[in-house]
Amino acid sequence: MRRVLAVVQVVVLALLALPALATPRPDLRIGVMTMQPGEVFWERFGHDAIVINDPAKGEAISYNFGFFNPEEPGFIGRFIRGEMLYSLVPLPLREDLQTYRDEGRGVSIQWLNLTPAQADALQSALELNALPQNSRYHYDYFRDNCTTRVRDVLDRALGGQLRRQLEGSSNGETFRSEATRLASPAPWMRYGFELGLGPSSDVPLTHWDDAFLPQRLADSLATANNNGLPLVSATEQLLPHRLAPAPEEASLPLWPFLLAGLGLAALILAFGRKHPRLLAALALPLWLLCGTFGAVSLYAWIGTAHWVAAANHNLWLLNPLALLMAWPALQWLRGRDSAFGRNLLLLLAILAFCGLMVSWLGPLQRNAPWVALLVPIHWALATAWPSRTLVRSRD
Repeated sequence: MRRVLAVVQVVVLALLALPALATPRPDLRIGVMTMQPGEVFWERFGHDAIVINDPAKGEAISYNFGFFNPEEPGFIGRFIRGEMLYSLVPLPLREDLQTYRDEGRGVSIQWLNLTPAQADALQSALELNALPQNSRYHYDYFRDNCTTRVRDVLDRALGGQLRRQLEGSSNGETFRSEATRLASPAPWMRYGFELGLGPSSDVPLTHWDDAFLPQRLADSLATANNNGLPLVSATEQLLPHRLAPAPEEASLPLWPFLLAGLGLAALILAFGRKHPRLLAALALPLWLLCGTFGAVSLYAWIGTAHWVAAANHNLWLLNPLALLMAWPALQWLRGRDSAFGRNLLLLLAILAFCGLMVSWLGPLQRNAPWVALLVPIHWALATAWPSRTLVRSRD
């Protein structure tokens, strides 16, 4: 009888303890921290981290997936090949915030409405991921970066709820539109993206995919729910933003490029035959630039992990074969003819016209401005050279 009473007593005590076990600790807070874009080129897209504020374990910790070491052996080679290694680093929140305070970048945090099981799962996953043997990962600028890592670990803690809510909706942004928008304060970076990204960067993104950007993820979290309740319980501004705000999207206009291409083509046709040496001197840098870009773009496609550079339609316009024009150009500068150069110019013009057809009929790639600029120039150069020896140099 005493044993039965003891068992009943244990069961009753356990039942009484269940409400306490099911109630989240009010002092445990988990949030997603979003940092605004900075001025250095690798800061242009912004940044984020997960904050665990657990007084039982000390001060608040920022779990930051954005650390890399440019001084480690092989860093430059991995960067070129698209095999960057990043790390998750936990550091005190005050220390992480000081970096962004010094840079003038705004920081906000969205405190999450999680169940005790979800909060425990998220905290445990981050602690395990932050161990030295687990902290490093292969970085992909669009599909596996410091923001998608935050998105993914949160989605796992939510049992896949976040992905299910974000995959079916889209505002029509693409990797290209988002990358060029945020890179636009640095023209070299913006035009590098415009020229270097292939057709895979022009596919409309779901909200799950556009969460590769911190602000897009923050916007999606603000509208997401957790088992019917708002996922974000409160949003707090931690630091003011003292830099210029992130720019709005602005695609390249077609007409200025078309007018420039037609205007330059007219000048080439009008003066090229009369001044072939001057034309060769002016065209040589263009051929070297086109050929160099084409060689780099071709290498990025077939020799690296940069999948967004694959099958770039701009290779029709900025062709590696243009590098071979260096020798004919030197011949023309010396007053000599080059049948090889004339034939190669015709080939480059034909390939550029193929690029026009591919852009018009083929898979989507937003490169119409470059087609409008370069196709007329290639055709004008192909028809500007006399078909006979220019001036024979004397021995």
